[in-house]
Amino acid sequence: MRKLMILVGALLAAHVVLLFVRPASVGHAAAADAVKVGIVLDVGGLGDKSFNDGAYRGAQMAEQQLGASIRLIEPGEATDREAGLRVLAAEHMDLVIGVGFIFTDDITQLAREYPDVNFADVDYALATDKTGQPIPPPPNVAALKFKEEEGSFLVGAIAALVGHSKKVGFVGGMDVPLIQKFEAGYKAGVKSVCADCQVVVQYAGVTPEAFRNPGKGKELALNQYQQGVNVIYHASGSTGLGVFEAARQTGKYAIGVDADQYSEAPGRIVTSMVKGIDVAVFDMIKRVKTHTFKGGVYTYGLPQNGVGYVYDDHNRALIPDSVRARVEQLKDEIIAGRIVVPSTR
Repeated sequence: MRKLMILVGALLAAHVVLLFVRPASVGHAAAADAVKVGIVLDVGGLGDKSFNDGAYRGAQMAEQQLGASIRLIEPGEATDREAGLRVLAAEHMDLVIGVGFIFTDDITQLAREYPDVNFADVDYALATDKTGQPIPPPPNVAALKFKEEEGSFLVGAIAALVGHSKKVGFVGGMDVPLIQKFEAGYKAGVKSVCADCQVVVQYAGVTPEAFRNPGKGKELALNQYQQGVNVIYHASGSTGLGVFEAARQTGKYAIGVDADQYSEAPGRIVTSMVKGIDVAVFDMIKRVKTHTFKGGVYTYGLPQNGVGYVYDDHNRALIPDSVRARVEQLKDEIIAGRIVVPSTR
């Protein structure tokens, strides 16, 4: 019976690897002593033009600049996430990265089972003790945190200043504290430049599927546009693709998230709140390569270029110079500590 169980386990591991692993190579032949990195993506996988693609860019940068050897796993179902992480940990990769707060519990458990393996988790959700103080992650886990509220504050100001309406919209994916940070910062940014503006807020759901439902995103966006909203900011993964479709259909505007999403609806994307997931992933891989990696909380905000907004040749015509100057002033005040952006509703 024991031999049978071992065989079944081996076959299962092989099945997981064959089913979900995608090579991340961009043509770089890794050296034998290259840093070995395994990455398990969040729901939606590659092609979300947002969260996962940002992590992939960081991996590609590490391949090209650091000679890292990258293995990418795209879970097919929710239960596959833990299996993917376990396969990589069992192979004793130099670094195992989970992309998304949903990985928090699995990474915490595996880090204790594999104390000699380094782990990192994008948006790791810190637990709190009885007094409300955050509990540090295990010593071999890097919790990668972002001040999404700061970047969201800036695009909120832009939405209010260019929207030509007293109503602006927000479409979230899963209604959880992480996405509520985007909402809170966005609302504060709107109110900072338009005290009497109304922010219409809707979420796509309460499960991870809310991040990959473009149909729902379009439905919510059309509803908001019909209410008089001219600009909608989404924080909803590939669900946001439906928001963009609604913007194209109605001739109104949207704001992207995590990465520059202008190409998804040229002329309709005012800007995007960019989140430096690629920067954080590359940073962790570099720390492993230089033997400076250690567990703990790593926070990326405006001062660290961990968040920001897009302003370039594509969208410059949509953001007047006066708006740009006002937003840059707000940015400087946040960095200087004169404006403290809320991270909760």
